[in-house]
Amino acid sequence: MITGMTQVIGIIGDPVAHSLSPAMHNAAFAAVGLDMIYVPLPVRGVDVGAAVEGLSALGFRGANVTVPHKGAVLPYLSWLDEDARLAQAVNTVVVEGDVLRGYNTDIQGAHSALVAACGDTLRGAPALLLGAGGAARAVALALARLGARLTVVNRSGGAAERLAALVTAAVPAATCLWLPLSDLTATEITAQRLIVNGTSLGMPGAGKVPALLVDRVSTGQIVFDVVYSHAETDLLRQARKRGAITVDGRAMLVGQAAAAFTLWTGQPAPLDIMCEALIG
Repeated sequence: MITGMTQVIGIIGDPVAHSLSPAMHNAAFAAVGLDMIYVPLPVRGVDVGAAVEGLSALGFRGANVTVPHKGAVLPYLSWLDEDARLAQAVNTVVVEGDVLRGYNTDIQGAHSALVAACGDTLRGAPALLLGAGGAARAVALALARLGARLTVVNRSGGAAERLAALVTAAVPAATCLWLPLSDLTATEITAQRLIVNGTSLGMPGAGKVPALLVDRVSTGQIVFDVVYSHAETDLLRQARKRGAITVDGRAMLVGQAAAAFTLWTGQPAPLDIMCEALIG
């Protein structure tokens, strides 16, 4: 029931029609008796500034930010938490009057998903990350904090190099190398303990993860796809057939969502309810 006192949370992105966040957060709000609603907000790149600034004018309590706007929102925010500053990406906004506070809970979400799947086995282990955008930066920082020996691969070698520099500056003990995608070899792929798709590849209309990477996954490797849907992504389905351990992007989704829920409400997130909403 929406009332005159209902507080509104939105998700800003392009696209957002596929997002499972509205179902997850609305189930959580209902479960704990909060008069709040979560709505999708499709926003084109040229309208990001107006959309973010409009959150305060429209009385929103907050918002999530998803691809491709996690970096684009930064100039329109009043304050950034340390993780958002390090990653140069925001996925959660808290509105306090005219003050817009930006947070990165993706790092927490990636960290919790990786620990649940891998325990402490990533310390010193080789890990390959495809991508250098907002989600990839969050995963890279989580992996560095877990002690993995990271290699960032991206179509643009410059973007991969910048992410590697960001990681080693943020986590001084970290090992982080980089490669342009054109230099990636089968030998490099088979040497990894963990392979992560940190791009939007695999989402509808976004293209597929490069075949070189998919075809070289083997038994005993762990494959983590930040892309999620109601079913397995093609990457995870192929990896599982090849004997790999797979980590669904919904694990990261729930982790980041739980942290965002607490930022907006001041209450612990009902994790069981949020997980059930993703399955339903």
